[in-house]
Amino acid sequence: MGVMLNFVGPREVGFEEYDERKLNQNEIRLKTLYSGISAGTELTAYRGSNPYLSKKWNADLRIFENTETTTYSYPLKAWGYEEVGQVIEVGEEVKDIKIGDIIFGTWGHKSTHIIEESFAKDRKLIEGLEPICGIYSHIGAIALNSILDANIHVGETVAIFGQGVPGQIVTQLAKLSGAKVVAVDLDDERLKFSKESGADVVLNPKNDDVPRMIKEITKGRGADVSIEISGSTKALHEAIRATAYSGRVVAAGFFQGEGVGLYLGEEFHHNRINVVCSQISGVSPELTYRWNRLRLNHTIMELQHENKINLKKLITHEFNFSDAKKAFEMLDTRTDCMQMVLKFD
Repeated sequence: MGVMLNFVGPREVGFEEYDERKLNQNEIRLKTLYSGISAGTELTAYRGSNPYLSKKWNADLRIFENTETTTYSYPLKAWGYEEVGQVIEVGEEVKDIKIGDIIFGTWGHKSTHIIEESFAKDRKLIEGLEPICGIYSHIGAIALNSILDANIHVGETVAIFGQGVPGQIVTQLAKLSGAKVVAVDLDDERLKFSKESGADVVLNPKNDDVPRMIKEITKGRGADVSIEISGSTKALHEAIRATAYSGRVVAAGFFQGEGVGLYLGEEFHHNRINVVCSQISGVSPELTYRWNRLRLNHTIMELQHENKINLKKLITHEFNFSDAKKAFEMLDTRTDCMQMVLKFD
């Protein structure tokens, strides 16, 4: 018997048992080792602010519609997308995966999961990389995708608005790309992480006039590119203000509700700012012939294995799966949390 975590309602966590079915011949059973909690999209489901809960997504037309039915409704079962597990059983025809192999992927907060061998072969953890680092396959890919969308060049100044876990990963990747990195956040403790992650300059809007200071740092030019990854439209407006004439702003955060604090008739209009959406369902069109989500996943694993980025240090809290309710409450109400991880027995 397996156990999964469900969102029963807004800010309500529950557990549900499920039967363990027999494997098909080409299938593999995983025992989940770790499951990371995302403070972005996942919290929108936990809080009830996700647009799929209030509107209907028309997949054919790719628009949200106001209808009597919604795409999602509570309970939301086995939500989550930062998992890593160990192979505990294989089907009769499985040849290239063995008991004990470590597999990363996205299958939600649940104690076990069944996958086909082909899926497992594509997501086998690099030997020597700690299993807990496997939780970053998806959130790391989101961060890397925003770097690709930013099109950073060596020697450029990159301003990163939002220094939660995705922002910290973006900071490390931007530094790795040869940029001068300015990290922006409202929390000084997060900015300490940013310094450790390689940020050259850290700014807190509570104390700093961020756009003006970035313009001064760059001798009046502004950031060559800014990345907004907090999901705040106010931060998006500040990113636009901080960016050079005809520069690029990558909107990588998951914005909720109306665009409060966004004044498009000001710097956006007068400075010809190019605002680009970065979202994990696709990559930049000019890169589609050589980049896809699986390559993003593997690149994050390889960079960790090569010690070019350090994502394990972002893990600040680890809870037993049975204590998940406490973990979500903490992440929802406190700012001193970075990466939250659920550990399975």
